[in-house]
Formats: sequence, structure tokens, C-alpha cells
Amino acid sequence: MTSFFFDYDLPESLIAQQAVEPRDAARLLVLHRESAALSHAHVRDLPEFLAAGDRLILNDTKVIPARLCGRRCSTGGKWEALFLREQAGNLWELLAKTRGYPKIGEVFEVEPGPLQLTLQGRAAEKHWLMRPESAGTALELLSRHGRIPLPPYIRKGRAVLGDDERYQTVYAQRPGSIAAPTAGLHFTAELFDRLKDRSIETSWVTLHVGLGTFAPVKTVDPREHQMHSEWCEVSEATVTAIQATKAAGKRIIAVGTTTTRTLETAALSGELRPFRGESELYIYPPFEFRVLDGLLTNFHLPRTTLLLLVQAFAGIEALRLAYEEAIRQKYRFYSYGDAMLIL
Repeated sequence: MTSFFFDYDLPESLIAQQAVEPRDAARLLVLHRESAALSHAHVRDLPEFLAAGDRLILNDTKVIPARLCGRRCSTGGKWEALFLREQAGNLWELLAKTRGYPKIGEVFEVEPGPLQLTLQGRAAEKHWLMRPESAGTALELLSRHGRIPLPPYIRKGRAVLGDDERYQTVYAQRPGSIAAPTAGLHFTAELFDRLKDRSIETSWVTLHVGLGTFAPVKTVDPREHQMHSEWCEVSEATVTAIQATKAAGKRIIAVGTTTTRTLETAALSGELRPFRGESELYIYPPFEFRVLDGLLTNFHLPRTTLLLLVQAFAGIEALRLAYEEAIRQKYRFYSYGDAMLIL
């Protein structure tokens, strides 16, 4: 079996609990693939590592308030859930936890209310299927009753003042994600201005982040992991812009692993084409990248598909050494942490 870079030890003190301000003040570890050379900078320095005509591709998804908290009406016991998607018949698919094993028909109160959800059954992997007892779309109800879905390694998922804004990219447009495309959290209006001043172009794709992105790999052989599907889109305008950039001999830099999966999904036929639909693309070494020339990404959890994707692009040993350097230099890890630029 290929010896992937899959596990590593990280001091808990390096798991970022707060985002830096301003956003582009985050540190940036730069890895050059050909030489495996490493250098240190900040995200605000990104334009200096790119050339006029290079193009950044960013994921314009918007995080929805997908975390639900409340109580079981029958017992008063605490209950928490994460909205995953809406299914046919006005059913919500949720990751949920409470004490005991609730029965079909049991009612749960969401706080702040009034919103009640009734358990209707189970989906795959023991996900709950629940029906809201209030009128409105899922997005409308979540906007009134849901909370920002911080990952559990940030304050055990408990949001504080400012997280609603900070756990969202400044360019988020299309609601649908249950987790942030974290590489994009570093961008500011000022950074976009500096990129534009250096004639570095930008284009957009969409991938609504779901279980496919953050579900851990539980199989002994990572290649046997089954990816959950996620909805994504690459527009004709973005395809045309990428083709023009490539034709001019310039580079395509993906901002984040979600952008990477979206672009490479649209190019699976061997040629980049407009795409709209579900992607189950699982990227791990070796993988033939058809679109990317560079990748901006955060530091990822062990035993995740994200870590496997990044090493497929960077090289297994090069990424291992980069993470060792990041830990040695006390970079901040995960969603609110620092970033890597791989060229």
C-alpha cells in the first residue's frame, strides 16, 4: 500500500481558536514543488508570489446557520443536530445526538423557538430524517432558528460574538455550505485590490461544503473510503477564462480544496467543461491534475480526505516536511489558522 502522509501529532496549543485580524495577516508557508524549498510570509504577500495574468479561482459558497440546539419534548433532555440537506417530502437530513434512542414520531424543540421537528425515520449512516412543523423553506427556517456551525475543535463548536461574520468569506454569495471553505477566509477587499493592481485575475466556482469535505477517513486503507457527494458548479464563463489563462502560458491557482475538487470534477473527461451537479471525486496520490498549477490551502486534520488531496498535489514527502516545519515554527492550524501556498 502507498505510504500516505495520513497521521501526525499536533500540540493542542496550535489549534487556532480565534481568527487573526485583519484576515490577510495570517502566516503563509510557501512550498515550491520542484525544489521542495520552503519559505515564510503572510497571506497579504500573496501577490508577490504570483505573476501578471495568473488567475485565482475561488469558491463563492455561503455558510448557512446549520447548527441546531434544543430539547426533546418528551424528556426535556438536551439535543443537538447539524443540518445536512433537504430531501424530498420536506424532510431534513441531520447529524444528531441526544441521550437514548428516540422513537419515530418524537418531537424536538429548537431553541430559540418556536420551531419543532418531528423524527420521521433514519437515512444512511444513521442520519436522522425530520420534518419541520413550521412553514418556510429550509434556508428560511435555519436563518431564524439555526446557529453558525463552527467545527468542534474551535471552542467545542460554541460560537461567540463575531463568528457569524468571521466564519464566512468576504465574497460569499450562494448559500448552501455547512462548513466554510477555509482557505478563502484569509481574503480581504484590500488583498483583492493588490491582486488587481498586479493584473492577477479572479474567477469563481461553487461547491456547497458538506460531509464529503470534512468526514474523517475511517477505513484502514484510505483508498477504500467512500466520498459523500457534494453539489458544485463551474460556469461557462469560468471555463472560458481558465482556457484563456492557460493559452497565455499563465497559472491557475485554486483557493482551497473545495475549489480544487470542483475544477478537477469538471475536467474528469480530460478537458475542462462547464459542470453543474453532484461530485464524489476523491483525490489522493497519485492523481493527474488537469487544471491546477498552484494551491492555496489551510493546514488540515489528520486522517482526512483534505490532507490526502493536498499531498496528491504537493507530493507526499514534501508535504510531510512542510507540516513538520509548520509545527516547529508554531503555525496556527485548521479553520481559523494559517495557510500554505503550493506552487
